[in-house]
Amino acid sequence: MENIVSVSIKTAPGAQTASAESWYRASAINSLPVTTVRENVQCRVCVVGGGFAGLATAVGLQERGFNDVLVVEAGEVGHGASGRNGGFIFGGYSLSPQALVKQQGEARAREMYQLTTAAVGLIEQRVKAYAIDCQHRAAGVMLADWFNRPDLLQQKQRFMQQKLATSWEFYPRSELRRQLDSERYYDGLLEREAAHFNPLQYAQGLAAKLQRGGVEVWQNSPVTEIKAKGNKWQLAVAGVHVETEIVVLACGGYQKILRAPPRSAILPIATYIMVTEALPESLPELISQPWAVYDTRFAFDYYRPLPGQRLLWGGRISIRDPQPQIIEAMLRRDLARVFPQLTEVKADYVWSGLMGYSRQQMPMIGQSKPGLWHLTGFGGHGVAPTTAVGELLAAAISEGDQRYRWFDHYALKPVFGHLGLLAAQLNYWQYALRDWWRDPQK
Repeated sequence: MENIVSVSIKTAPGAQTASAESWYRASAINSLPVTTVRENVQCRVCVVGGGFAGLATAVGLQERGFNDVLVVEAGEVGHGASGRNGGFIFGGYSLSPQALVKQQGEARAREMYQLTTAAVGLIEQRVKAYAIDCQHRAAGVMLADWFNRPDLLQQKQRFMQQKLATSWEFYPRSELRRQLDSERYYDGLLEREAAHFNPLQYAQGLAAKLQRGGVEVWQNSPVTEIKAKGNKWQLAVAGVHVETEIVVLACGGYQKILRAPPRSAILPIATYIMVTEALPESLPELISQPWAVYDTRFAFDYYRPLPGQRLLWGGRISIRDPQPQIIEAMLRRDLARVFPQLTEVKADYVWSGLMGYSRQQMPMIGQSKPGLWHLTGFGGHGVAPTTAVGELLAAAISEGDQRYRWFDHYALKPVFGHLGLLAAQLNYWQYALRDWWRDPQK
């Protein structure tokens, strides 16, 4: 399960198939300079992981005047979930807002939630400040109702406003239909301050910013060992040694080499995405707003328009690694259910990606031992939270800020390997069955 990656597709001669490479990877221009790995490197902070969490921590440190930082990544920057996701930038965590309030109390839950809404703005600020070309669009994210329950939707709207000080705009079905030409939806809630972007290009842009400021970013440099050396830490990185005062383990679902404490606390769960062929005539008629969209099911679809009049469409979670043809067939059925006008549309790109889930469905941040930090477990809702928690950790290291302790409730807990994966799959099927039972159009 840990090795779900894009794979080649075997087809008959002359058959037309989608690329198994992600659209992000196919369209990205990786201009990161190659850094020569030296021996006996010493630094103040070594960040392990070149995804959003690690990059946000490193950028947060650099913005606070800390340049004695090294970032090491086993693959390429953004190789994992950070460069494969749907590109939604919006508030919240994988854990529901209602559960967050129940667990943390109203005041603390509001503070924790607002960390993520502030991160939405911080991402846009960094895109502009560092001239990151990542197709950032501050267009909003629409939650479309699948079940014809305006009462529940308005209840959620009131809850977000009253408990978490977050304003979502109610769209009645008549208005939503003018923006999304689908009989599948009823009413909707628009999170207007949200956005979407090309996540891989954003990750590469952050890495380039770090390097311009003097922070080295080593790609294709897996860490195979971490051990204490007096009051410091020594890492074996791509055959050389790195000595550092502080280690930050910012690894997710793709971490499979280093046997560090966070590894046993993460379930690597797959989700699937495809990008259609160009749809210059039909797409503007079906989707007239540049929103990113998801729906009110547990097992929801998510999609957004891309440059070139393409549509990115994603959904489902699984512990399985099917062939891309199977993924494409599933996603095309899901697409046709919402937009039957696109039944015959071809997919040019199909891929899967691993999300790193914790048992609590919340990020885990803290120290396993003095100087050995971790931040991981962002699940399927990680773009804004990785930025938020990376900021907390950067502030903790550089300023002694204690707000990271807000997450003490979400400590590293074992997920029990294959048994945990099986339980996650059964839980998903159970909720998917509940979605089907509640569906007024089944």
